[in-house]
Amino acid sequence: MFTLKNNSKITHFVAILSVLTFLFFHLPFYTFVFNNVDYKSFNGITIIISLIILMLVLNAFVFYLLFSLSRYLGKFLLVLFFIGNAIAVYFINTYSVIIDESMIGNVLNTQYSEASSFFSFKLIAYIVFFGVLPSLYIIKAKIITVPFKKFMVTVSLTLLFVLLLVFANASNWLWIDKNSKTLGGLAMPWSYTVNISLFYTHQAQKNRKEIMLPNATQKDNEKAVVVLVIGESARSENFSLYGYSKNTNPLLSKIPNVYHFAANSVATYTTAGVKGILEHTNSDDLYEILPNYLNRNNVDVVWRTNNWGEPPIHIKNYQNREFLTPNCKGAGCEYDELLLSGLKEQIKACTKNKVLIVLHTSTSHGPTYSKKYPPQFETFKPVCNSVELGKCSHEELINAYDNTIVYTDYILSQVIKDLKELKEYKSTMIFVSDHGESLGEKNLYMHGLPLSIAPKEQYEIPFIVWVSEGSKTLKPNTLLSQTNVFHSVMNFLGMESPIYDEKMNIFK
Repeated sequence: MFTLKNNSKITHFVAILSVLTFLFFHLPFYTFVFNNVDYKSFNGITIIISLIILMLVLNAFVFYLLFSLSRYLGKFLLVLFFIGNAIAVYFINTYSVIIDESMIGNVLNTQYSEASSFFSFKLIAYIVFFGVLPSLYIIKAKIITVPFKKFMVTVSLTLLFVLLLVFANASNWLWIDKNSKTLGGLAMPWSYTVNISLFYTHQAQKNRKEIMLPNATQKDNEKAVVVLVIGESARSENFSLYGYSKNTNPLLSKIPNVYHFAANSVATYTTAGVKGILEHTNSDDLYEILPNYLNRNNVDVVWRTNNWGEPPIHIKNYQNREFLTPNCKGAGCEYDELLLSGLKEQIKACTKNKVLIVLHTSTSHGPTYSKKYPPQFETFKPVCNSVELGKCSHEELINAYDNTIVYTDYILSQVIKDLKELKEYKSTMIFVSDHGESLGEKNLYMHGLPLSIAPKEQYEIPFIVWVSEGSKTLKPNTLLSQTNVFHSVMNFLGMESPIYDEKMNIFK
């Protein structure tokens, strides 16, 4: 690479960078194209060749504009692009993700403790060879610019060529439009640069003002408590309650009044999944969420979290890991058992008759599944200990994930144990996951694919309910969604509201 001339005409320089970008970062893009067109047909060959030419020309064109505007700005941005591309392609190749707007939301809502679990020497190798080395060439190069007149001619001819190429492919627009989300999520560096802009634009629109719900009233003064447990990356397929061959629910399966229902998530990533659980309707708007709404309407609400990614919570008792840790004793405090510390006492201390407790867990979040549960819950062996999930055998990966379900089973059984001891309350526990998880099926890992193309493993989730004796019975529910949670909690707590929907309530 460094044998290239230091003095480069701007056109030659951007052409070299465009070719390097094409060669280094677009294998996933063209793998998708080859797998989704008939590459033996004339039409398929036309699409492939056109996309190759378009990729090379458009990247060179954008680089040309940047360096014409400012060589220093151009170098700075190109260095960022190559390092960003290297990181993005590592995750695409390793976990089969697509860098769309929802995945950008995942990244921007990831805390250091989670991000650090993705560290590997393979990631460093990607950054060095595909990011740092090209960056050294970019920094070292001396670029010879062209007069303004020649600049305008080059820009005009390039735009004309691109337009002609686009219109020559008019018959293929439908295919490109159909696959635009995936193609856009695999095109570097535009997958993350464009989607970061879209993410912040849409977040600003959503968060301008929370849409308030009409006031609610309480039908009675009976003491009632709901413990809503929000699972993380739990898929129903690996729960023995749902027919899984391995016994991942040894405790829940023995507890009376435990029910489980087939359910789908509204999204495949945490922020949208948690929002879907807490809102009264599945919408892109930001409505007042369940804990805020009940807190405003005379219900004691406590939010305990060992995770992140929830919508804005406006309650007094918001308790994160830093808040809970000082009062938690034992090795389990390193894990989601932290959320159970003093739970029964917290409920007893509530001064109102209606109580909602939300426990936001992180138990089944990858890629380090084997670090999400205490050693005594390593029921299935051997387990995958690598962050590069493709390096593990399928058995090791499944075993590590299944152990997180065994630990989830324990946590839920402990919640039920606490609630059983609160005889003065009618009580229920509702467990719903934010989304599912891919574990190597179709060579996909973890979650975050657009719902329209996501496999069932990423959206088929557990919906598990326990009710105390003599409190409520359940409807013969078939397929539920996360939106059922809002209305079911409202019903159990005896809350009346104009936005309550009886059809979405799971209780009789």
